[in-house]
Amino acid sequence: MSQKHLIGLKCKTCKRINYYSVKNKKQVERKIELKKFCKWCKKSVEHKECKV
Repeated sequence: MSQKHLIGLKCKTCKRINYYSVKNKKQVERKIELKKFCKWCKKSVEHKECKV
């Protein structure tokens, strides 16, 4: 059975969840951090993985 789980990506500045994705828990142990556009801050900011 697949080990994929739904995760949210939360903006580091305004703390809002802006994006959702899936993560393979078997292959990736660390938390995902990506630079994405935040529509609330109106700029590209680091987004960190959080629970959904």
